[in-house]
Amino acid sequence: MAKNRRFNPDRDVNPWKGAYRPYDLAKEVIICFVVVAVMVIGLAVIFGSPDDKAVTIQRWSNADQVDFATTAITELDGTSGTATYGPPYNSTPDASQKVGPVSLESIAGVHIPVNPAQDFVLGPLSTVPNAPVLNAALSAYNAASSAQQQKWDAAYEEAVTKATVNNGKIVVPAGDYGPVAVMISSLTSMAQSGALDTSMINQDHFYGTDYTKSLLFVADGTYFANLGDAHHLSGGQWGMMNETGSFPGQAWLWLYTMWYQVWPFTSSWEPNADALIWALMMVLTLILLLVPFIPGLRSIPRWSRIYRLVWRNHYKERRI
Repeated sequence: MAKNRRFNPDRDVNPWKGAYRPYDLAKEVIICFVVVAVMVIGLAVIFGSPDDKAVTIQRWSNADQVDFATTAITELDGTSGTATYGPPYNSTPDASQKVGPVSLESIAGVHIPVNPAQDFVLGPLSTVPNAPVLNAALSAYNAASSAQQQKWDAAYEEAVTKATVNNGKIVVPAGDYGPVAVMISSLTSMAQSGALDTSMINQDHFYGTDYTKSLLFVADGTYFANLGDAHHLSGGQWGMMNETGSFPGQAWLWLYTMWYQVWPFTSSWEPNADALIWALMMVLTLILLLVPFIPGLRSIPRWSRIYRLVWRNHYKERRI
């Protein structure tokens, strides 16, 4: 510290005048590593981790055909969650969240384009081999006007809510669905065989590891959400920081997930909760990074004298 500068207790530190002791850093590192390793291995043996099977389209369609068919028709008519999501999947007007007047999603734009009707229904169905009835249905649907397609879609979407499963097949009340009933029935069969999962994997690379479309499709239904609720994994159950059941999860996420439980982010009228919470966390992170430079805040440890608790043995020996 410069001699001509006045001592500032909020910024400056008094020179250490106490005793010094030798310190073996290598020994401390080894001890800490061993203790942490024993704790990690021990807790892993005691608590373990759930090995639940992945929720695939095949598993979903076999477990709940009606929910699958109900979701499939919303993908076809453009009313599903994915179809109306907005950036980065599509350009649905006023769908993106905002921080004030700024829409972060719109700035990023549509860089993962997804067309649910084509990618989830029409495209996969066109790959089914040796299916003359299905091919005729697809031809009729594609040749129809947009108004006629919407009429068929709306009629089937209303009727599928009353559908039942008989001998392993979905049965929808009779109605004027045109080719839509054949298409959804064929898509259900395709899903139950596992072929739909395979057809929706992005094959842009040598290894097909992009499951974006299949995950979006599954998320649009209620089957996956119901599983999450049953395992206490939904947002209202602090699901982002839980593992399945009572297993410990990512506890370090508590600060982020906490805000979803606090007003006004819990209000149904707050459609921008995700964006606002992200902005809030960025502000808190910036404050944390700037703690050494914020007068008053940086001196809390010194004013609270918590260091005397940490070094209590040292101060005890000095009194002796």
